[in-house]
Amino acid sequence: MKLHLRYLAALCGLVLVTAVPLAAQNPAWTRPFPGHRVIGNLYAVGTYDLAVFLITSDDGHILINTGLDDSTPLIRDNIESLGFRLEDVEILLQMQSHWDHTAALAEIKEITGAEMWATEADAPVLEDGGFSDPHFGGRESFTPVSVDKLIREGDLVELGDIRLTVMETPGHTAGSSSYTMVVREGGRDYNVAIANMGTINPGKQLVADPTYLGVSDDFAATFRKQKAMDVDVWVSAHGSQYGLHDKYEAGQGYSPATFVDPDGFLAAVERLEQAYLDQLRDERR
Repeated sequence: MKLHLRYLAALCGLVLVTAVPLAAQNPAWTRPFPGHRVIGNLYAVGTYDLAVFLITSDDGHILINTGLDDSTPLIRDNIESLGFRLEDVEILLQMQSHWDHTAALAEIKEITGAEMWATEADAPVLEDGGFSDPHFGGRESFTPVSVDKLIREGDLVELGDIRLTVMETPGHTAGSSSYTMVVREGGRDYNVAIANMGTINPGKQLVADPTYLGVSDDFAATFRKQKAMDVDVWVSAHGSQYGLHDKYEAGQGYSPATFVDPDGFLAAVERLEQAYLDQLRDERR
């Protein structure tokens, strides 16, 4: 019995050792960063690098992503600093089901009473706390969150005057999703993309991955779709992906031009596509 308990303790220790370093190796994931307006009614309320977005309306708000499991106080502080309330969030969305973007969803859902909407492919991962995640496979788990509504390509997410169009962009996860909307500022319309980018996690296989059949085709389809998008302003799941800290400094005054970057979006997609093609070539050798 004692040996069995020692084995369990050792196993638990191994789980902790593998779980803690991933976040610890990325201090930018937990580093606070002030909430700020991106454009129109779109605000960034996450950490220095883990992006969380608030889209506001007079009839309630939409929150996209949550970051790590201890992110709720920081998200609340950022939302309140902008003059809004976390409790007024009515819909929760996510861009991908990996733990570093979803771990506080259950807590925030409980606080707000918001509905959780997700794509069909990512919903099971959210509901089992990450244990069916093809890549992390339970190595990095989170509190399960129940999904209230499934969304798919072309669906509209509507709340008050918010109109978000769902774009399925699989590859990074099977149910990765992006969202587009039109924001009117200063007499002109801006095409805004909250885009989940086609990054490949270290160790991920494209040709022979039994945990995610068709992953290579999904990445290819996402790159084709994103290259055809008409984008003025874009953000993504990590601040480092969309050049947040090159475009915005803490305390900077608001301008709708700050995040206008159509060329940067296309360049980012093409860079990720080339990395995908290079890995595909290497795996097929």
